[in-house]
Amino acid sequence: MNDLIDALVAALPDLRSGLLITLQLTIGGAVGAFLIAVGLGLWVRSRSILVRTPARFLIEFFRGTSLMVQLFWFFYVMPLFGLELSGLTCGVLALALNYGAYGAEVVRGSIEAVPKGQWEARIALSMSPAHHLTKVIWPQAWAIMIPSLANLAIMLLKGTAVAYIILMHDITFETEKLRQATGNTFFAYGVGMAMYLVIALVIVGLARLAERHAKAKLGGATPLFSAARRRRVAAGSGVG
Repeated sequence: MNDLIDALVAALPDLRSGLLITLQLTIGGAVGAFLIAVGLGLWVRSRSILVRTPARFLIEFFRGTSLMVQLFWFFYVMPLFGLELSGLTCGVLALALNYGAYGAEVVRGSIEAVPKGQWEARIALSMSPAHHLTKVIWPQAWAIMIPSLANLAIMLLKGTAVAYIILMHDITFETEKLRQATGNTFFAYGVGMAMYLVIALVIVGLARLAERHAKAKLGGATPLFSAARRRRVAAGSGVG
């Protein structure tokens, strides 16, 4: 046991470095995914088929292709066309596009889950479409989508583990080094599992705070929408 502790202490600098890489991938990917999700989620709701078709294509393309293949494409194929990106940039870009496509369905479904009466209020109040969307519809949709977006953020965190294929020394990479140093798979990957779990719990905690804040701004903690409707929104993301 002492040998394992000594090996862990010796590996701490590398594990901290791996943790930093994982956090950079997670935060960068999550921010990019959110922006893409909002953009595509609004875009795909256009009444014009010429406008919404490209958005639908992008959503299905990045949902329907492997994250690993996308990472390979950005890191190994794009340089063949003269565009060479760093491993971190490729990782953030692939994560943002892949999970942003899933998030777009969450955004779309959440907006459409807002009761019909809230949409009709625009006519009665003579509000512009943009003002109505930002002041009336979006706050309600935001409260609905937070749990599903948090779920996607945790999945994105776990998706960072494939970054080793583009030579990123993340938690998974450093965990494997610890396994090789100790010869103990249970111990090494137990350390890695604990590190991922702590990050996931932080994401869950932040999401719960955001959800409570969103509900409070809407006038209390009483759910505005039924559990069945929330399940339909989550199902629209195409993930668990």
